[in-house]
Amino acid sequence: MAKPLILVSNDDGITAPGIRTLVKVMKKIGEVVVVAPNSPQSGMGHAITIGESLRLDKSMAFDKIEAWECSGTPADCVKLAKHHVLKDRKPDLVVSGINHGSNSSISVLYSGTMSAAIEAAIEGLPAIGFSLCEFGHDADFSHTEEFIEQIVREALKKGILPGVALNVNFPKKTKQALKGIKICRQARAKWQEEFDERIDPHNRKYYWMTGSFVNSDKGDDTDEWALANNYVSVVPCQFDMTASHAIALMNNEWDLEPEVKLNPKVKDN
Repeated sequence: MAKPLILVSNDDGITAPGIRTLVKVMKKIGEVVVVAPNSPQSGMGHAITIGESLRLDKSMAFDKIEAWECSGTPADCVKLAKHHVLKDRKPDLVVSGINHGSNSSISVLYSGTMSAAIEAAIEGLPAIGFSLCEFGHDADFSHTEEFIEQIVREALKKGILPGVALNVNFPKKTKQALKGIKICRQARAKWQEEFDERIDPHNRKYYWMTGSFVNSDKGDDTDEWALANNYVSVVPCQFDMTASHAIALMNNEWDLEPEVKLNPKVKDN
């Protein structure tokens, strides 16, 4: 029986420790192809490169693994992987990460890691993004491996719904073992930004974004609750951002013309 074809990408760059751990686990499960950015792309969200050329070069970052490094964003990497690198071969799964830092709650919107997974979902491919709630470059990923393998094997066996990408986050490693996996919803939380005004050596103002994370969601079914209680959080995400519940409300309550004329003709006097 042929091994599943697994495409691996990330946003921290092809040399980041997190992607090495992810590739290590994926090699146990299937045939691995890596297409990842040639430099860090954190916080790029779902950006794509449209105003300049893209570079794609063979990489020797992994032993006995086909790997490519791309000058573009994580979403670019998935597009190039599907349409150029793999050509007529369809991946059985796309995985992204392991990210250095949490992508829970609202962070999913800014995440380059999840943009790779969501781009795969847009392309009709099952996908999972993995992140660790540890920002240090020397972060310990070892406690994530068994859970990643379990989640990936289940995804390959049972499938992921079309148009859905899984957002998986791991608590930082501590002396306490992880309690298990929770499938949950995205917490209603946000970053409360502040902008520190500073002066550069040329006496010009510049701003450095700071702030804190504010979680106003008290539910015990959220990703933030799971992570705070030492569980792995799994949130199914979709790229269709339609607020379906608002459609009927607006149709019933808003006083709008049934047909909007963008360029009505003006009658001559």
